[in-house]
Amino acid sequence: MIRSRIIGTGSYLPQHILSNAELAARVDTSDEWIIERTGIRQRHIAAKGEFTSDLGTAAARAALANAGIDASAIDLIIVATATPDQTFPACATVIQHKLGMLHGVAFDVAAVCSGFLYALSVADAMLTSGAHRTALVIGAETFSRLLDWEDRATCVLFGDGAGAVVLRADAGEAGILATRLHSDGRYNDLLYVDGGPGSTGTTGKLRMKGKEVFRHAVTNLANVMTETLAAANLTAGDVDWVVPHQANLRILEATARKLNLPIERVVVTVDRHANTSAASVPLALDCAVADGRIKANDLLLLEAMGGGFTWGAAAVRW
Repeated sequence: MIRSRIIGTGSYLPQHILSNAELAARVDTSDEWIIERTGIRQRHIAAKGEFTSDLGTAAARAALANAGIDASAIDLIIVATATPDQTFPACATVIQHKLGMLHGVAFDVAAVCSGFLYALSVADAMLTSGAHRTALVIGAETFSRLLDWEDRATCVLFGDGAGAVVLRADAGEAGILATRLHSDGRYNDLLYVDGGPGSTGTTGKLRMKGKEVFRHAVTNLANVMTETLAAANLTAGDVDWVVPHQANLRILEATARKLNLPIERVVVTVDRHANTSAASVPLALDCAVADGRIKANDLLLLEAMGGGFTWGAAAVRW
């Protein structure tokens, strides 16, 4: 069977780290409050003049190096982002150019925090169909530029970063076993940005009703994880590592409980990275690969939920 196998991972975080203490000096909050409610201790913030494409390109280069291949071997680039450099062209084509590629296909996917799962699913379909051979799937965000820095309920939650994987169509047992995606547009007003080129002509700022998002997230993520495992003829007991969207430590803990999984089998980076939207899953994946936790033949369950609502999961044999 031809599967899309992950042959390389990479990530990039901006140099500047913004601590909870520094945020507490700007808005009415505290380090203790942020940690108790979210598990976040710090986040990375992109420098002035440092764009989403720069973060994505750095992560892509790291993934290519990890895979031991050159950009010339890539014939498909999909970038998941809610914060492209420009309204158009696609951030993926900018990254394609920065990698020196004069061939292949490059486009963006917009599904906010679920974007990487959506992009991974699309790439998997394109590779297993035979249309392409090797893909770069990138989640990259400069979410700090969508924040209202006077809204303490949201500005403490997000950070900037990028993660990437190299996928190759190969015969064998390793690779993407199943993906499942969902969306429900009824909940637009629970997590959204109050602007856009087709409405206000401005970028807008992020707005969120946190309690409602939390409730939907725990239920939707547990359901789609179970659904994805069933599609691969697996159960929660088969999972070695959950690699989740890093929105909030309490969501990670509640989702793990729903599946009767110990939190020790969940890759947690939210304390260091905060919520990096579409970048959070590949960032967490790269961390767990780099530190040796994820080993050959491990079963991974990737999951995310974001604005829209959109949500999804993927079962991956390493």
